[in-house]
Amino acid sequence: REVARSISVVNADRIQRATQQLGLDESLAVVPGLYMQNRYNFAQDLRVSLRGFGARSAFGIRGIRVFVDGIPETLPDGQANVDGIDLGSARSIEVLRGPASSLYGNASGGVIAVESQLGDAPPFVEGTVAGGEHGYQRYQLKAGGSLGSNDYMLNIARQELDGYRDHSEMRGTMVNGKYRLPINDDDKLTFVVNHTDQPQAQDPGGINAAQVALDRSSARAQNLQFDGGEDLSQQRIGVVYERDRPGGALMVRNYYVWRDFANKLPFTGGGQVDLDRFFWGVGAQYELGEMLPDGFDLTVGFDVDRQDDTRLRFDNNDGVRGALVFDQLERVDGNGLYAQAGYRFNDAWSILAGLRYDEVTFDITDRFLADGDDSGKLDFTETSPSISLNYSLDRGVVFASYSSSFETPTTTELANPDGSGGFNRALSPQTADNYELGYRWANDAIYFDVAAFRIDLEGELVPFELAAFPGRTFYSNAGRSERNGVETALNWTGDNGFSVDVAYTWSDFEFEEFVDDNGNDFGGNRLPGLPRQFGYLGVNYRGSGGFNAVAEAVYSGDLFANNANSVEVPSYTLVNLRLSHDFRNGRWSIRPFLGVNNLFDEEYNSNIRINAFGARYFEPAPLRAFYAGVVVNYRTSDSQQ
Repeated sequence: REVARSISVVNADRIQRATQQLGLDESLAVVPGLYMQNRYNFAQDLRVSLRGFGARSAFGIRGIRVFVDGIPETLPDGQANVDGIDLGSARSIEVLRGPASSLYGNASGGVIAVESQLGDAPPFVEGTVAGGEHGYQRYQLKAGGSLGSNDYMLNIARQELDGYRDHSEMRGTMVNGKYRLPINDDDKLTFVVNHTDQPQAQDPGGINAAQVALDRSSARAQNLQFDGGEDLSQQRIGVVYERDRPGGALMVRNYYVWRDFANKLPFTGGGQVDLDRFFWGVGAQYELGEMLPDGFDLTVGFDVDRQDDTRLRFDNNDGVRGALVFDQLERVDGNGLYAQAGYRFNDAWSILAGLRYDEVTFDITDRFLADGDDSGKLDFTETSPSISLNYSLDRGVVFASYSSSFETPTTTELANPDGSGGFNRALSPQTADNYELGYRWANDAIYFDVAAFRIDLEGELVPFELAAFPGRTFYSNAGRSERNGVETALNWTGDNGFSVDVAYTWSDFEFEEFVDDNGNDFGGNRLPGLPRQFGYLGVNYRGSGGFNAVAEAVYSGDLFANNANSVEVPSYTLVNLRLSHDFRNGRWSIRPFLGVNNLFDEEYNSNIRINAFGARYFEPAPLRAFYAGVVVNYRTSDSQQ
């Protein structure tokens, strides 16, 4: 409660109970300031925006640091993927809203931290079977518990979806494991392992308004012609060592990730990509304890991360791999040092300040020399400060803070618009200064949170497409932009089984100065892809007999699809319903569930492709869709978590 930042946390019940677990947005829609699109296109990934950071992403997550069990899912170049996140075994998801580069470095416009389940209970085995419209299928087998002082969890899940639109099938399997080994009373090791295999994720592409009106479920013709889509395989292993003693707390992590990725883009020249990636890292954080004078806190740490990519491009001859036209090695090194110090003046007032220094180096070796040698190196350095002041009340806290962030272009975003290798050296990092004033209050039944912020950005990275490479995204820097907003959340829990969640976000995100390469002046225009306001209302009921119901309304205001603000996308409201019932008999429990997405058949777009060439902005979303399933759990004793 006393942390001088805007933080939201969702628990396992919200993440797993009666949900399809297709994307993070199912459980995180309740978080203010967090806007998500693209649940149904697995070739593009979920598009996540936090206070506007990440809105530009053509695929994957940008501008937001993602961690799973303390291990970074975000690459040293700033890009993160969510296809390796296992929602079926997630215990909690914590969202830090607002820039945090003073602790987390590159691309820290916000932080999403996922924590997997782990032991802490008698051993159990749990199976899930679910199915629904549009070919939805999910099969899951999970086991976990405590054996002596050791805790473990292993989850295996298979998911399939034919999709609402043509050419949007997805098939994937995931294995997620976690094991905690106490060394003694103060020290412990946690091992994590994850395997993701997604051999099919088709991309139906963006379509224009005329095609939407003619057939919402249709795919773009070129995506069918060139068999647009991707397949991937990823393995992640990591270990986290933790020591907690009165003299101080130490955390050390080490991780390794292997990722094989291939995709087909809807054009011929270089339209097939083959990427072989290996990235690893080590980091440490030490919190000084009793050795400091009363009232003082100090945390110091470092991160060393490295990314090695072998990127090949081939011609895409109507879905068949053609000649090699691009071959380069891409290496990214990210090194950071940070410190954060706090002082409590008295029971009410405290101050916290942080500082981090980062070096991010991009090094490309061009191995396709038929069109010349485009090898090169880029170095970016950044110092990121933060400071905050807290005033604690009887049941709440008021805080004011300043924090900074920076984002380097990723290796993909640095691609040259002329299609050649090497770097687009015209691109520079995006920097931001965040000013925030917040208030939190809570008692046994009510939690209330409100925050107002202003973010000043220099060199905002903005996407665009070219006629020569339809479906491929390039980037340029805008001059200056400004973001102002208010986020608020309210939770009420009654004694009668009912609870209510409300979240509302108002924002005013504008380009202050931006003239593009064609001389178009977009100064004063709203940032595309983001609504001025969005909100959530959820009513939950949990009966004493095991019945559970959730009715939720998710509202998205109107937004613009392009920098010129000439294409407006209307607002919409989705109503979803989830029902489940827990039946218990000794060590057995059975939970059948039923869900309805888009109960009132609202026509809306799952995703908007910003500045898409040929006005192909729209990815229509499914209409009303039903799904159902059952969870069966067996525990080795009658005690429950």
